[in-house]
Amino acid sequence: MAANQVDRQLVERWRDILALHARTQCELDRALQQHGLCASDFEVLDILAESCAAQDCAYRVQEISERVHLSQSALSRLVARLEKEGLVERGMCPEDRRGVRVALTEKGRALHGEVLPVQRAVLARTLTCD
Repeated sequence: MAANQVDRQLVERWRDILALHARTQCELDRALQQHGLCASDFEVLDILAESCAAQDCAYRVQEISERVHLSQSALSRLVARLEKEGLVERGMCPEDRRGVRVALTEKGRALHGEVLPVQRAVLARTLTCD
């Protein structure tokens, strides 16, 4: 009996996490849509903006894929779309010519700065415990 109770609590906790993620993702998508972005778009822009704050200003696509929860092919399509919109630029990786590096453009940096408070407000509203 006790094992069943523990299992039930574990499953309930897991479902609570999934529900919180789904609610947060939907709110992010709604809020960012007004700026022409979805949550995944913003996540890539945010990761690239962090790299500029650190030092390098560019990430290999492989490094981005380790930080976002997208398949390699989905991430490649997303980066291609962001590049087409002039938000990022792709280039060859100097240390490994097979690799591709992605960096924010000025337009991408400006949009990120404009949308950052919107994304953070959604996170604060949905993830802050009262």
